[in-house]
Amino acid sequence: MLRVGIGQDSHRFLIDKKKPLILGGVEFEKEQGFESNSDGDVIIHALCNALEQAIGGQSFSGYADEMCERGIVDSVEYLEVALENIFEKGYEVNNIGISIEAKKPKIDPMVNRIKQKLAEIMKISEDLIGITATSGEELTAFGRGEGIQVLVIVSLIKK
Repeated sequence: MLRVGIGQDSHRFLIDKKKPLILGGVEFEKEQGFESNSDGDVIIHALCNALEQAIGGQSFSGYADEMCERGIVDSVEYLEVALENIFEKGYEVNNIGISIEAKKPKIDPMVNRIKQKLAEIMKISEDLIGITATSGEELTAFGRGEGIQVLVIVSLIKK
């Protein structure tokens, strides 16, 4: 049986203090991070939401908020919970599509590193992950460089 889930997340860039920018578990050097309680990794957050939706679950914030309160701010740990949840239901990842809207930073030069990192975390082949990016032509806050928005679609198959 095939299951599909869509996830979305967005965050605004910090203005007045420094924080690293993490996308897909990869740090973007010399780039400003997000306003968020966690590391703000919008790719992993959207991926968690997609995985949870695909198995009929709720937003990943149901466990991530509590984890964050305990000092767990690395989004990779939230993804590990989402993966446990899909495995418990008897599913595995079939493929992932990630769409990023951001004026900055340039995503394309980092796509391979993001795919490698996500594949490593999820224990899947890199060719199961597609990543595209657009500037949005400045039509939204993300296209104007105020933050980043990510949409993710996942398909799961029964083990």
